[in-house]
Amino acid sequence: MGEKTKVLLAEDEASLGMIIKESLESRNFQVSLCGDGEEALETYRSYDPDILVLDVMMPLKDGFTLAREIRRKDPDTPIIFLTAKSRTEDVVEGFGHGGNDYLRKPFSMEELIVRVNALLNRQQVRKTNGIVEIGRYKFDYPKQLLILGNKILPLTHREAEVLLRLARQPNRLIERSQILNEIWGEDDFFNGRSMDVFITRLRKKLKQDPSIQIVNVRGFGYKLIC
Repeated sequence: MGEKTKVLLAEDEASLGMIIKESLESRNFQVSLCGDGEEALETYRSYDPDILVLDVMMPLKDGFTLAREIRRKDPDTPIIFLTAKSRTEDVVEGFGHGGNDYLRKPFSMEELIVRVNALLNRQQVRKTNGIVEIGRYKFDYPKQLLILGNKILPLTHREAEVLLRLARQPNRLIERSQILNEIWGEDDFFNGRSMDVFITRLRKKLKQDPSIQIVNVRGFGYKLIC
């Protein structure tokens, strides 16, 4: 397995911070937990996180101020704000300070993890200009195309979304529930059957390279081997 994705978590409520940290670590993230904005800023400078999860109301330096200071030198690292505030004006303010997403408390850990993964997927696409290599294929995510030499295979929107999540972490098991929640919005039997159809279609489109396999780990999820 490759390096773990690094999360900088800033949350001054100690019990909630530990719950979030343990939930993320159970999904193979590496988490640095900070209890205030000043500590988070110092940690950010040495930790080089892949994503930041910031509580808005923190001592010493609030989440909005922290994000604004980080954005002066770092316009790209995704930021999710956590807050008990529910006014539309607060949400707008959060995006104005450089946030990419906004999660109101109380929230489920599953929802947070889905949002973290969604932001990381978009960030990965931007870094590669939307082109991902899969064995002998090139996967053009923005154009929803699979390219093999002179052969171009169009993908449906959901085929592209499923393939992106597998291709972003090759040779690693991706949980079935993660894919379903991010793309279909709900992990249930009917959506699961629908996803199985898209997996079958992707296997057919990738069959020209025998080194590529989409493996179903029954009861857990899928793995793209290449």
